[in-house]
Amino acid sequence: MRQFRHVKQTVGYQPCSMADLNVAVAVLNDGGVVAFPTETYYGLAVDPFNPLALNHLFSLKQRNIGKPILTLVDDRKSLSSLVQDIPTLYEPLMKEFWPGPLTLVFPAKVNLPTLLTSGTSTIGVRQSSHSFARQLLRAFGRPLTATSANLSGRAAAADAYEVKSQFGSKIDIVFDGGKTPGTVGSTIIGREGKRLKLIREGVIPFKDILQVSQR
Repeated sequence: MRQFRHVKQTVGYQPCSMADLNVAVAVLNDGGVVAFPTETYYGLAVDPFNPLALNHLFSLKQRNIGKPILTLVDDRKSLSSLVQDIPTLYEPLMKEFWPGPLTLVFPAKVNLPTLLTSGTSTIGVRQSSHSFARQLLRAFGRPLTATSANLSGRAAAADAYEVKSQFGSKIDIVFDGGKTPGTVGSTIIGREGKRLKLIREGVIPFKDILQVSQR
């Protein structure tokens, strides 16, 4: 049993105390799971560099291990721990849409856990614009997973109540930040040669992304 597995609580984050953040960081460092609000839905955070934590996350969500896990960073500097390089095509998109609900699929660093990338050699990353998500990232000091808080096949949770209705007491800490927009997820963009490729249209319309890329 993990050291912090007994921590099963819901925390209101406005204001969120440093003590609560420290407990969350301890849980994450110990391989646990934290649910938190983002600019789209609630997400489930684990340490993306911990294979055991990732395995627990897949089991918790009842998720097919063939699906990669999206990640969050607090700033551009944090990208270096996840990606091999930043494609030139992405530079104007990052300048225009980060922080915000745009996930970019980068060439992944070769040493990342296979469960994180599902063997695709790529990694989906976004810089969150949600104040608490960024607070948690800064406290943790490195990237986090940001897979939506839902059981596979069910709708993503838009508030803490929905998180608890799907997972019960299986998540170590749920930070209750009220209702999130909860309409669509982040837009996911990849590359096909020297062209942008739409993987999933979300909050940001693909036409807006193409306009920015063609400036």
